[in-house]
Amino acid sequence: MESSETNLTIIKPKTGWQFIDFKELREYRDLFIFMAWRDIKVLYAQTILGFAWAILRPLIQIVIFTVIFGKVAKVSSDGIPYFLFSTVAIIPWTYMSQSMSESCQSLITGQAMLGKVYIPRLIFPIVPILSRLVDFGISVIIILFVMAYYKVIPTWNLLLAPFLVVYMVSIPVGIGLWLSSLAIRFRDIRHAMPFVIQMLIYTAPIVYSASTIPDKYRFIYSLNPIVGVIEGFRACFLGTPIPLHFIWPGIITAIVLVVSGAFYFRRMERIIADVI
Repeated sequence: MESSETNLTIIKPKTGWQFIDFKELREYRDLFIFMAWRDIKVLYAQTILGFAWAILRPLIQIVIFTVIFGKVAKVSSDGIPYFLFSTVAIIPWTYMSQSMSESCQSLITGQAMLGKVYIPRLIFPIVPILSRLVDFGISVIIILFVMAYYKVIPTWNLLLAPFLVVYMVSIPVGIGLWLSSLAIRFRDIRHAMPFVIQMLIYTAPIVYSASTIPDKYRFIYSLNPIVGVIEGFRACFLGTPIPLHFIWPGIITAIVLVVSGAFYFRRMERIIADVI
């Protein structure tokens, strides 16, 4: 009688503080791509307008802000037509707000899969951030059309765009890593996120110009990483001077968020399946 051998693999949680395991993520890259593509398809499944929603949603917000803050409240836009001023800000803001909200809830929405099979937990908060880049890429068309309407000629500042996209993505990554791991223990975060997102829009120069902030508060203000993204995109597309005094402090904050969020997420990763 022949004996058969059974290979048994035991997966144990790592102890101590760990950083991102890039080797493991590479091994699961096919799943990573599949889940991102699934999110993109599900987002617009059974819709009449499909990907046109990526343009319609921010466009409606731009029109409302232009009427309320540009025409009625007459908020300063540093001499830039308010429609153009708000367009360049709302497009990256829409991406950040949507990806932050979805990333924070990713572990809760994916709990059915988490309890059945092992996959790197880090995939869940990162997937919505990457899939939302498709929306962002489509909505950039609005900026290009508005620039053409106002006859804005691109400058060499446009070369900053790839760097600003990386900077922009790092913000929801850092916040998503922190809040997604906290949300599985404190479900209040899920209810608080819409309110927090609503408040964040007024902490950055989206409806107003950063030049209205008094000089003595500008460094503290620039520690908000969203400020550097918005002002950076304005300089990138409109050819205004690059506001390094707003960008560099924000980059430091974004790096701290990503690094600390990664360490905390890895720390909590070993109990995620049990808590959910």
